[in-house]
Amino acid sequence: MHLKKPYVLFVGDVEDDLAAKVAHGIADWRPNECVGQIKLPGCEAIIDLPLLTIESAIEKGAKTLVLGVANRGGGISQSWYETLVKAAEYGLDIASGLHQLLSTVPNLNAIAEKNNVALHEARIPVGPFPIAHAKSRSGRRLLTVGTDCSVGKMYAALAIEKAMLSRKISVDFRATGQTGILISGNGVPIDAVVADFMSGAIEELCPANDPDHWDIIEGQGSLFHPSFAGVSLGLLHGAQPTDMILCHEPTRTHMRGLPEVSLPSIKHCMEANLIAAKLVNPDVRFAGIALNTVALDDHETSKIIKELSQEFGLITCDPMKHGVDDLIEFLLQG
Repeated sequence: MHLKKPYVLFVGDVEDDLAAKVAHGIADWRPNECVGQIKLPGCEAIIDLPLLTIESAIEKGAKTLVLGVANRGGGISQSWYETLVKAAEYGLDIASGLHQLLSTVPNLNAIAEKNNVALHEARIPVGPFPIAHAKSRSGRRLLTVGTDCSVGKMYAALAIEKAMLSRKISVDFRATGQTGILISGNGVPIDAVVADFMSGAIEELCPANDPDHWDIIEGQGSLFHPSFAGVSLGLLHGAQPTDMILCHEPTRTHMRGLPEVSLPSIKHCMEANLIAAKLVNPDVRFAGIALNTVALDDHETSKIIKELSQEFGLITCDPMKHGVDDLIEFLLQG
């Protein structure tokens, strides 16, 4: 999937910022690729971008209207239909990461075809994909892995990419989920790829490259989450990482959505990921620990960072609070 840029973000009539988290993610990480936002009456999301119409967005150069919504159930509200149809009539491509497909919007397919407009579904992979070959390939590949799902793997990866870009390092963020795809403009929704082809799809996403080029690969799920471990393993083998970052949210007491399943220890999680990763790269290493400390105060954050860095001898930080400069220095040394 490759999206034309720049974007205009559509947040519809969502009732809060949480429902507009895709738009917030794009605005946070790709502000220079957004010309503005389009809202409907009743929208309560607050995004720091100009408020536009379809016409004014096109005047500012918009090429793709992105549905910046992650609402409960992933549906497309009927109140949005008019705006989506108008966007297609005016020649804007449309991209969505919702469960409900754009093709279900009345007349949208026909109007899109008439106006040569692309309808991008970030949850539908565009294949075909090969079977993985696991042959050693050049380049550096960093994969974020986690003790659980939703612990900050995407944000850690994007923070590392941003820091590398600021240093003029050759780097690409490789998106593997719908939000990451809509942020970056391309990628593979790995959880929607047929199991036999997951690793091959990731091999294609981050192929052999120059020895000093970095692919920063967005992790998914956790090897220890019964619901998502299969995707995590397929991604791990396809990425053939040279380096991994362990992502962890310290206040979790159980796997997300599964109160009866305990969280693994960081040590156990690292050991399991290394065992699996060494199948495709015997020299893989952990480069650091990225914490999501949004639920901790400064004292608690400093305490756990000190404890983990001493226990594991790895650079430990919250990428959103402290940046990743020390981590980048370590990565560039080896």
